[in-house]
Amino acid sequence: MNQEKEEFKDFDLSRLFLFLYKYRKPLIIVTVGAIFLSVLFSSPWFITPKYESEVIMYPSSSNSISKALLAENQGDERGILEYGEEAATEQMLQLLSSTRIRSKIISKYNLMEHYHIDPSSKNAQTKLYDAYDKNINFSRTEYMAVKVSVMDKDAQLAAKMANDIVDILDSVRNNIAKERAMKAYNIVKDEYLDLKKEIKKMEDSLTKLRRLGVHDYESQAERFNQQMAREIANGDQQGVKALEKKMEVLAEYGSGYEGLSQQLEYEREKLSHLKRKYREAKVDAFKVLPQKFVVDHAYKSEKTAYPLRWLIVTVATLSALIMTIIVLIVLKNIRELRRYLKSSNKK
Repeated sequence: MNQEKEEFKDFDLSRLFLFLYKYRKPLIIVTVGAIFLSVLFSSPWFITPKYESEVIMYPSSSNSISKALLAENQGDERGILEYGEEAATEQMLQLLSSTRIRSKIISKYNLMEHYHIDPSSKNAQTKLYDAYDKNINFSRTEYMAVKVSVMDKDAQLAAKMANDIVDILDSVRNNIAKERAMKAYNIVKDEYLDLKKEIKKMEDSLTKLRRLGVHDYESQAERFNQQMAREIANGDQQGVKALEKKMEVLAEYGSGYEGLSQQLEYEREKLSHLKRKYREAKVDAFKVLPQKFVVDHAYKSEKTAYPLRWLIVTVATLSALIMTIIVLIVLKNIRELRRYLKSSNKK
C-alpha cells in the first residue's frame, strides 16, 4: 500500500515537472515580466520612498518632584532615577496618542501641506489624521520601553519630528501635572497664610496678657498665695491690696492665657506640618523635571524603510507564477474535456 502511494506521488510529481517543462516558455515570460513590472512599479517613479527614524525611551517612575526629592521618608518613595513600570508605560503611550501632542506636531510642521492635503477638500481633517497615524506610530518594546517611529520622505525631517515628539511629550506631561499642582499649591498656600495670621493674632493676645502681668497661671497663683500669706503675717495692708489686684487680674485672664497658650502650641505644630506641605506644593507647581529617560535619540536614516522592494518583487513574482500555472492547468483540463466530449459524441 505504501509503495503504491509512493509510486502515485512520484507519478504526480513527474507529471508536474513535465507540465512545467512543457509550458516553460510562457512561465519564463510571465516570471521575467512580473519581476520587471514589480521592480518598475515599486520604484521611486511610482512609490515615494520613505525613511524611518526611532526614539526609544522609558517613563520616569515618579511624577512628583517633591516626593522624589523632599520626602522625609525616602524609603517609601520611588527615586527620580528609577524607570517606570507597565502602568507608566501605558500612560505614556496614551499621552503620545493624545490630541495635544498630535495638534502641536501638525501645527509645527504644517503637515496638512506636507502631506499634500487640500484644506478645503471634503474630510480634510480625517485625511490628515489618517496620514499622521500611518506615518507616526507609538509602541511598547518587549522590555517595557516606549518606541516612537516616524516615517517620511525626508530622512532629516523624520528624525527631527521623532525627537520633537519626545520633547513635546515632556512639555505636555509637565503642563498637565502643573495644572493640578498649581491648584493644590494655591489651596495649601491659602491655608498656610490663614493659619499664620491666626497664630499672629494669638501671639498678639498673649503679648497683651503678659503686659497685664499674666504669664503662667498655676505658678503665678502659687507664688501670689505664698506672698499673700507673708504680707498678712507681716500686717502689710498695702502689700495685701497690691497682691489682691494682681490676683484679680490673674483670676480674670489666667485661664484664658492657659487655654490660648495650649491652642497656640497646637497651631504651631500644625503650621510646621502645613509649611512642609506648602514647600512641597510650591516645588511641584514651579519646578520641572524630565518625565522620561531617552535611551536612543532619532538620527537621520541612510536607508529607505518603505517600500520593501524585495518583498514586493518576491510576492508579485510568486503570485504571477502561481496564477499562470493555475490558468494553464485550467485551460489544459478544458481542452481535454472538450476532446473527451467530442470523442464521446462520435461514439
